[in-house]
Amino acid sequence: SYYNINKRRRISFHCDRESVWYTDKIMANLLFGTAGIPLTTPAPTTPDGIRHVRALGLDALEIEFVRQVYLNESSALEAKQAAREAGVSLSVHAPYYLNLNSEDPYKKIQSQKRIYQSALIGNIAGATGVVFHPGYYMKSTPEDAFASILSCSLEIEEQLAKTGGLIKLMPETTGKLSQFGNMGETLNLCTQLSHAVPCIDFAHLHAYRGQTNSYNEFASVLEQVGQALGPEALQRLHLHVSGIHYGHRGELKHLPLQESDFNYTELLQALIDYDAGGTIICESPNIEYDALVLKDGYLRLKAKPA
Repeated sequence: SYYNINKRRRISFHCDRESVWYTDKIMANLLFGTAGIPLTTPAPTTPDGIRHVRALGLDALEIEFVRQVYLNESSALEAKQAAREAGVSLSVHAPYYLNLNSEDPYKKIQSQKRIYQSALIGNIAGATGVVFHPGYYMKSTPEDAFASILSCSLEIEEQLAKTGGLIKLMPETTGKLSQFGNMGETLNLCTQLSHAVPCIDFAHLHAYRGQTNSYNEFASVLEQVGQALGPEALQRLHLHVSGIHYGHRGELKHLPLQESDFNYTELLQALIDYDAGGTIICESPNIEYDALVLKDGYLRLKAKPA
């Protein structure tokens, strides 16, 4: 099928629908989806985006609160109903502009509030977790930044516990050297929290120092998750994947997979070999096209004889 992007951007692409055949033949452990409403959604609302995700043959959607939490309780319930009817798994991403290690107490408090509000609305929508960027080192040592971010995250968890919410905190691995959240820091943070799992952004890990782009390196990341959080954590992964452009200080911008050097095929093979489960969210600029590329590649690899 050929699709035209909505008013925000006009583009066309071809979707390989052979993946539907593979889906009927094998058991897929991983769900695949988009970071935000698919660009080809006829009416760009969250419920319509959820339904369009399913129509494309995808399984998940991460609701992106890029600048603000744009859903209220009523619209979150509409999203939840749409996801239930379509069989689509939801997560949410807190606003990007926050810093739990800010030197300004007001900015730190506001950052906590944004994550908390994202989690509250996400919980109403039935989301499994709230992804967030914890913060920047600023003038702090990595140890002091960790202490500050952990303290704020514990307070958010305590507030959420009072609401009875089931949503998990998902601190995201960073792609920038100036930003808190390398693999070790992210896993350490999750071990110190009661209801947290990492959002492992493999494109960010690759951009961080231009490494983590081979089968053995991807396998090492999965090994670290299992050692830090237990083997069951490999069954509930939340992953971000995209092409990435980077420089000597790390991430610069996301790219389509075919325009980058990211070795996604070997990542998919590592996930299969480790029998990993969970969700892969695509953050490429052409989100649904690359999400379908990832899902199709995963199903093709799984269909190959051992």
